[in-house]
Amino acid sequence: MDNSNHKNIATFIHLGIFSKYFFPFGGFIAPILLWTLNKDKSEFIDKNGKEAINFQLSILLYIIVLGTLSIPFFIFNVLGDASLMNLTHNDNIHINMSNPGSFNVLIGASFIGIIALIGFFLEIVFIINAAIKANKGEEYRYPLTIRFLK
Repeated sequence: MDNSNHKNIATFIHLGIFSKYFFPFGGFIAPILLWTLNKDKSEFIDKNGKEAINFQLSILLYIIVLGTLSIPFFIFNVLGDASLMNLTHNDNIHINMSNPGSFNVLIGASFIGIIALIGFFLEIVFIINAAIKANKGEEYRYPLTIRFLK
């Protein structure tokens, strides 16, 4: 197995994902920076770097899909039967939150929020597991990850 320095670098590549909570796009920048500076040192670092970046790209894709799917649901339930012509040519459109459709919005938003919260906690667990495995010198494959980099 690779020396402890390589294991530490691989661990910090995974833990670098947490930098997204401190600065924008840190979840991409930190792992990519650590990976590109160290990928030639060992195959272990290269594999862990690709895995961490693939995981972040997959999470980004899942968030975009979830957000895209929720937009039409929200629009059609809040605006109800308002036509597109009324939306573009009439300044007197009022959104009535007391209609039954608003309850659907609340249920839908709650459902999407719960899915996002579960995803957030799973992401943290997966990152910590990956860092622990890397520190032990073991390979880790993030679940539900699309392999953009091979």
